[in-house]
Amino acid sequence: MKKPIPVGVSPRHTHLSKDDFHRLFGPDAVLSRVRDLTQGGQFASEQLVTLATPLSRIENVRVLGPFRSATQVELAKSEAVRLGLNPPVRDSGDHDGTPGLTIIGPAGRVEINQGVILAQRHVHMTPADAREYQVVDKEIVFMALSPKGTSPARSAPRTVIFGDVLIRVQESFQLDFHLDTDEANACGAVTGDPAVLFRLGSVPLENNRTYYPKKRLYTEHDVLKASREGSLILVEKGTILTPSAKDLGREKGVFEFKL
Repeated sequence: MKKPIPVGVSPRHTHLSKDDFHRLFGPDAVLSRVRDLTQGGQFASEQLVTLATPLSRIENVRVLGPFRSATQVELAKSEAVRLGLNPPVRDSGDHDGTPGLTIIGPAGRVEINQGVILAQRHVHMTPADAREYQVVDKEIVFMALSPKGTSPARSAPRTVIFGDVLIRVQESFQLDFHLDTDEANACGAVTGDPAVLFRLGSVPLENNRTYYPKKRLYTEHDVLKASREGSLILVEKGTILTPSAKDLGREKGVFEFKL
């Protein structure tokens, strides 16, 4: 089994464009670093804003740096409900069809028409990490998390398996499994807890091999990946193999036929 991946619990926050920052804090304001975050180049600033809708408001929301090309607000679902919003689950930067709100700072306010999201839970990793865990950028995996009650202040373990976990690969990243506060509270997790990654469709076999994720069409790329991982491709009635996949799969011995 691969080594566990540490959890990083991400509270509500906002990323601001440079123009929006100066509208909120003034033309001479500077985005002031308080502490670095786990991901390369990103930091928590000393600046705080208020998020407002006609229904409610949330104060003291941290601004993260550096500046973004477009302003983005990341909330947990319970916080969105409090504001009367129903934002979709999105990867960072994907704002099409998302709701907006009012952001209030000490020098002014900004109305954004879109940019409020529930961040898709995701794992940050480097290319070297991706090779170790045998995953690729944008792949969707499962993460299993069962925090241990190591102190009287912690509740009893509440094992949760998270699906729809996005893999994000970049050289500057540090290995980290990001959850929002609602997701962390569901299993009693805190930053630093260990989580275990396993891939979609991976089913343990008695000989310590696994089945490759089930698909209707397999290509040479799938065969190479299955061979590298020590997985078997289950060939059933209706399974389609490209000619190159069929030849390579027989050569590598990765097929198990169930016709």
